[in-house]
Amino acid sequence: MAAILLLGFASGLPLNLTGSTLQAWLADAKVDIRTIGIFSLAGLPYVLKFLWAPALDRYLPPLLGRRRGWILIFQACLALAIAVMGWSSPAKAPYVLGLAALTVAFLSASQDIVIDAYRVDVIPADERALAAAAAGFGYRTAAMFAGAVIVLVAAQTGWRAAYGIVALVMACTIVATLRSPEPANPGRPPPTLAGAVVDPLRDLLRQPGAWGMLLLVLLYKVGDAFALSLYSAFMIKGVGFSLAELSIAGKVNMTVSTMIGAAIGGWVYLRWGLFRSLLVFGFAQAFTNFLYLWLALAGKKLWLMIFATSIDNLAGGMGQAAFVAFLMAQCSTAYSATQYALLSALAALPRVMMGAIAGAVVHSVGWAHFFAITFLSALPGLGLLICMRPRIRALEARAREAVVA
Repeated sequence: MAAILLLGFASGLPLNLTGSTLQAWLADAKVDIRTIGIFSLAGLPYVLKFLWAPALDRYLPPLLGRRRGWILIFQACLALAIAVMGWSSPAKAPYVLGLAALTVAFLSASQDIVIDAYRVDVIPADERALAAAAAGFGYRTAAMFAGAVIVLVAAQTGWRAAYGIVALVMACTIVATLRSPEPANPGRPPPTLAGAVVDPLRDLLRQPGAWGMLLLVLLYKVGDAFALSLYSAFMIKGVGFSLAELSIAGKVNMTVSTMIGAAIGGWVYLRWGLFRSLLVFGFAQAFTNFLYLWLALAGKKLWLMIFATSIDNLAGGMGQAAFVAFLMAQCSTAYSATQYALLSALAALPRVMMGAIAGAVVHSVGWAHFFAITFLSALPGLGLLICMRPRIRALEARAREAVVA
C-alpha cells in the first residue's frame, strides 16, 4: 500500500502540468478562452495510450522488473521534459509550449500505463478499493503540489521556476520506484507483439455484456469531467479570482476534499459493494455541478467557491475510488497494462475532449447554462449503470471467488 501511495503521487504529478495548471498559466498570460480550450487537446495521449500499451506488456525493460523498469525510465524522461516545458512561453512560442505539453502528456500517460498495471498485479482482489483510495490519496497530493502550490509559486517567482521545481520533484520519485516491491505474480509477457495487441482485447470482449461495460467506462465520469474541464479558467476569467485565491481556496481545497472523498469512498465501498457505490456516488457527482452554477450566478464570493469546490470534489473522490475498483475488476494480470490502459483511456476521453468542447459552449451560452448542461451530460451514464446492474453484480461475485481461491 505504501508503494501504491507513492507511485500514485508520481502518476498525479505531471497531469495538472498539461491540464489545470497550464490553464492557469495561459489565463494569466491573457490567452483567449477558445485557445485555452484547444490547449486541452495536449492531453490526447491519455486517451490514446492503449495504442502503445501492448509494447509495454510484451517487452521487458533492461533493468528492475517487468513494471518497475519502465516506470523508472519514464520518470527520468518526465523530469527532463517538464523542465523544457517550463522554459517555453505561451506568448512568444505557443507552438513550442504545445509540443512540450504534448511530450509531457505522452510520457505521463506511458508512466500511468505501467503504474496501473503494477497496481493490478500487486494488489489482491479484496483490497482493490483500499488500493484505489491509497493511489487516489497519493495522486491528489501530487495534484495539490503541481496545482495549488505551483500556481502560488508562479504568482511569486514566475512559471519557469515553478515548473523547474516540479521537474526536480519528479526526479525524486525514482527513489520510490527503486524501493517498491515486485509483485508476487507479475504475469508472463505475451510471446509476440501481435498477441499482446489482440489477446487482451479478445479477453475483454468475450466477457458477457462487454460492449455495455466499455460504454459505461466511457460515460460514467462525463458530467464530472465536463464541469471541471475549465475549472481554472472559470475561477479566473469567469468569476474573477486571483491566482493566489485559486491556489489556496481552490486547488488546495480541491485536493484535500478529493483525498477525503477517496478515503470515504474506499471505506463505504467495502460495505456497500460495487454497484451501490457507483450509483450513489455517480448521482452525487452529477448534482454537485449545480454548485458551480450557483457560483456563476452569485459572482465572486470566496466562501461559495470553497463550499462548491469542497462538496463537488468530495463526491468526485468517492466516485473515483469505486470507479478505479471497477476498472481493476475487469483486468487480468497477463494483460494488465494493455487492458487497464484501454479502460482508463476510455475513462479519460471525456476529460480530454470536453475541454475543447467546453470552451465553445461557454463562449456561446455563458457559464451558468454551461454547468446546467454538465448535469444533463451525466444522466446517460447513470442510466446505463442501472441497466448494467446484473453484469456488475457478476464482477463482484467473481472477485469474491478469487479471494476465496
